[in-house]
Amino acid sequence: MQAAQKAESQDAGGGQVVETPASAVEGRGQKVRAMLRVQLGEEVYSSWFKSLEFESFDGRIVKVSVPVKFVRNWIQEHYSEHLLHCSRIEFATVERVEVIWRQPGAIAQRPGETRSVETTNTAAATAPPPAQHTELPQRPTALRAPVLPVQRTSAGGLEGSPLDPRYTFDSFVVGASNRMAHAGATQVAETVLSGAPGYNPLYIHSQVGLGKSHLLHAIAWEVKKRAPNAQVLYLTAERFRYQFVEALRSSDPLAFKERFRNINMLLIDDLEFLQGERTEQEFDHIINALLDGGKQVVVASARAPNQIERLNERMRSRLQRGLVTELQSLDHELRLKVLDKRLAEKRAADPSFSLSRDVIDLLAQRLTENGRELEGAVTRLYATWQYMRTPITLDIAETVIRDLVQNLEPRRIKIEDILRIISRHYGVSKGDLLSQRRHRSVVWPRQIGMYLAKHLTARSLPEIGRRFGGRDHTTVLHAIRKIEGEISKNPNLGDELEELKRLLNH
Repeated sequence: MQAAQKAESQDAGGGQVVETPASAVEGRGQKVRAMLRVQLGEEVYSSWFKSLEFESFDGRIVKVSVPVKFVRNWIQEHYSEHLLHCSRIEFATVERVEVIWRQPGAIAQRPGETRSVETTNTAAATAPPPAQHTELPQRPTALRAPVLPVQRTSAGGLEGSPLDPRYTFDSFVVGASNRMAHAGATQVAETVLSGAPGYNPLYIHSQVGLGKSHLLHAIAWEVKKRAPNAQVLYLTAERFRYQFVEALRSSDPLAFKERFRNINMLLIDDLEFLQGERTEQEFDHIINALLDGGKQVVVASARAPNQIERLNERMRSRLQRGLVTELQSLDHELRLKVLDKRLAEKRAADPSFSLSRDVIDLLAQRLTENGRELEGAVTRLYATWQYMRTPITLDIAETVIRDLVQNLEPRRIKIEDILRIISRHYGVSKGDLLSQRRHRSVVWPRQIGMYLAKHLTARSLPEIGRRFGGRDHTTVLHAIRKIEGEISKNPNLGDELEELKRLLNH
């Protein structure tokens, strides 16, 4: 080590910088990681430093790498001083520590190994590290679900838009906000070839990401499963327009219309994007001909028929003749069910992946826009876990989903913050809040605190009870219901709660 430090110090007088051998860098890096573990604690170390690898040292700069970008950013923002302090003990002349993103597939440097810039040998690239170096986590190869090919429907010589094999009735999560649309879709899929269609046409509308395209795909898959020879055509409005324009260019618009004559079902997605006067007229003629012939029509759109200005009155009336149903926003219960379903799908690919209930609750509370956000969040956390191979904590989850969340609080509110604000606001000591005292001057602030903890943190009811003096979850539930009941009776209480939330967010 003295020789290495001498080489490092040669630059102090303006001499040439000598690169410390990679094996020596990694050896000292293990000691730095051990110091970080002691200083920061096991939880912080496992979350942020377990995958840290020491890459190089040129006498001034220590380069370390991590496999995930947000881990790099988090270390830079929160632990750069700790990392520099511990590094200075082993790297005497270090001026700064540079944290870089380690590209997926890069080989971790180990003592005694030779580092190469590029590796073409797949076996070598995926080989596990030597057994004696257990400090760095090994990443077992994840089990992967089979990748199902995207397929297209076709009928009458027309090729449909792609169908996603994941979008089936089995993968659709049903709740109060979408039960009617789901029931209508399953009824259509089961009766389309019976001669007595359940709802014709079926018109499904909703905001983006709530499942209308999922239901159209599910209908198509179900019908094809029940009757492989059925003439089913799924088209986005954009693809319908494209094919019609191509027919016009080839002077074959009549033949284009004839191709729809013998199909059993037409599914049109994103109706609001249907544009062009001649295209709209042709669409009107085809839909009317299909409905008059008893053929099933299913339409999905972001808006209800009476809100699409380009539809003429005749078409608007015909689309409203069947079942018009809206997919509402996902409530909290349905968001939890969606998350559990998507987590189960990931676990089917890799059973060792899991998310704690606190993390699931956090996602359900923060991601309220649509189901795609929820699915995207689970996918991101799964990818993060594949790189880090460490449990996904609340801090990690918050960082991963930050750009998905609208109006995300600048920091995560903790129960300790709530206790402090409640104590200050109501003039009650923290000790009284956690005590068994039953005087109203203590009980009321305590109940307010429990209510805020339920709505502003990801903690479960039992955990809230434990943090409020070891109470059980039924006491917490009673407090929440008590405050919710008082809000409806006392408008001033709502203002008071908003003020407390404002104080907690600053």
